[in-house]
Amino acid sequence: MVRAQLDKNERQVSAMFDEVADGYDRTRAAIWLGRTGAWGRAAARAARVRPGHRVLDVAAGTGSSTMAMYRPGVQVTGCDFSLGMLRIGARRAPVARFVAGDALRLPFADDRFDVVTMSFGLRNTADPARVLAELRRVCRPGGRLVICEFSHPPNRFSHRLWLGYLRRVMPVIAHFAGTNPQAYVYLWESIDAWPRQADLAELVRAAGWREVGWTNLTGGAVALHYGVKP
Repeated sequence: MVRAQLDKNERQVSAMFDEVADGYDRTRAAIWLGRTGAWGRAAARAARVRPGHRVLDVAAGTGSSTMAMYRPGVQVTGCDFSLGMLRIGARRAPVARFVAGDALRLPFADDRFDVVTMSFGLRNTADPARVLAELRRVCRPGGRLVICEFSHPPNRFSHRLWLGYLRRVMPVIAHFAGTNPQAYVYLWESIDAWPRQADLAELVRAAGWREVGWTNLTGGAVALHYGVKP
C-alpha cells in the first residue's frame, strides 16, 4: 500500500490516489458523514458560474467537484495527475472534459478560463504558492478563484473535537470502508499541518489574487477561499 508523506512527493501522492481510486467515493462518503455533496454545492455557489463560462477544476479526482460546477452552457474541464481517478471521472461525468496534468505545471494557455477551482487538492501539493500562481496564470483578468479545503475550526473546543475525530475516529472508519487505510493516516496528518484560514488567505493574496476572502463550512472544518484575478 502506498502512503504519501508530508513532503508531498508528486509521484508518491499520485500513486496513492491511483491506488484508492476505485473505492474513493465510497470511503469519502463514509468518513465525512455524507457532507461532501454540500461542500461541492457551496463551492459552486461561490464560483458564480454562468452560461458561457469556461471552468477549470484542478485536482478533479473522480469528477464530483467537476460536476458540481457544471451548468447548461458551461464548458467544464477537470484536471488531475492521477490517471486512476481521471478514468472514473470521465465515466461518471461525460458532459465534462478531463485532462491529465499537474497543478504545478498546468497544461493550459494563459488567461484561458473564467473560473478556476480546486477542491481538497491544494493541501496535497508540494508547493501551494506555485499552484496558486499557476491557477492565476490560466485564469482570465476578472476571473474567479475558489479553493475548497479542509481547515481548522476557530472555536477551541470544536477544534479539539475535530482533531480527535481525524486522529481516532476517521482511521477506524477508513479501515473498514477504504482500500488503503494508510492513505487516511496521511489525510489527517496533512490536515493537521495545513495553515489556518487567515494564513492561507495571505498565501492566496501573495500569489496575486485580489478581493481575497474565505467562508467557513461545517464550523470551520472546511473553508472556501476565493479571489479575483486583477
